[in-house]
Amino acid sequence: MQTTQIRLAARPVGEPADSDFAFVTEDLPALAEGQVLLRTVYLSLDPYMRGRMGEARSYAEPVPLGGVMVGQTVCEVVESRSERRAVGDLVLAFTGWQTHAVADARHTRRLDPAEAPVSTALGVLGMPGFTAYAGLLEIGRPQPGETVVVAAATGPVGSAVGQIAQLKGARSVGIAGGPEKVRALTEDFGFDVALDHRSPSFRDDLAAATPDGIDVYFENVGGAVAEAVNRRLNLYARIPVCGLVADYNATEDPTGPDRLPAYLRRVLTRSLTVRGFIQSEFEPTLTEPFRRDMAAWVREGRVRYREDVVEGLESVPEAFRGLLVGRNFGKLLVRVGDDPTR
Repeated sequence: MQTTQIRLAARPVGEPADSDFAFVTEDLPALAEGQVLLRTVYLSLDPYMRGRMGEARSYAEPVPLGGVMVGQTVCEVVESRSERRAVGDLVLAFTGWQTHAVADARHTRRLDPAEAPVSTALGVLGMPGFTAYAGLLEIGRPQPGETVVVAAATGPVGSAVGQIAQLKGARSVGIAGGPEKVRALTEDFGFDVALDHRSPSFRDDLAAATPDGIDVYFENVGGAVAEAVNRRLNLYARIPVCGLVADYNATEDPTGPDRLPAYLRRVLTRSLTVRGFIQSEFEPTLTEPFRRDMAAWVREGRVRYREDVVEGLESVPEAFRGLLVGRNFGKLLVRVGDDPTR
């Protein structure tokens, strides 16, 4: 069996270019005891991957030059030497940007297509949904009647944050870019208020939407959106810092005056809680509650989701560039191979 892989050929400077990636086809080894041969059905594309392309110190090691780009996948078992997995099983794995892979069966999780579409294991019922659940409930801790603001609100994390906030009795204000996404926030995801950060009146619109200030700001973006929100934060506001997508392609510090002292002064005078987090740190305690709660909310229609699916491994570099500038609408997935459940 052969696999076609996308490997990291160079460290991107700014926006990743096609030349930063290499498509390679190679033979896979024969299976050892306990291993399975996997065919990739869906590949998840996520903003964290941009950080793994560089060498800056972070919470995870960078992808080595010449290495297969990392990523979570839904795969079909096509050969097995493990009692844990049978041929035809659909599993959640971490096999990266490639069409096939050999993996230890212990490092896969079987999916049941009867419970939910298998693609949701990479979105609302997977890492993005868990990120929203853990970050909001453990750090944001929204209370009934409070105002929760979330940036990149039509994404898989942001859309779940706003809906979970409402389930906890809070008021949700979503921020997105463009009329179509803004409309979807209220009509599809049920946010109380939707704002367009591209609007010239965005700051005034934010003030009008948060007359009593902001109690929780779920940070996905940074940049100008964060600056505007910062002015509206209430005493004891909480800020779960999940991502800073506005700066992912930046290769040097921004020019202009240093705003950090003013920001830290506001952290002090408003007694703000600002906490960065990586979703994996909450896995030991929250994985089972998340799977129980989110599965029920999705099944009951209380949490809705949207997927943006592109076709073929060859589409990955362009789709990934689009992800970093907000061109996707919902959870971005690449259908690498046929989905046997559809």
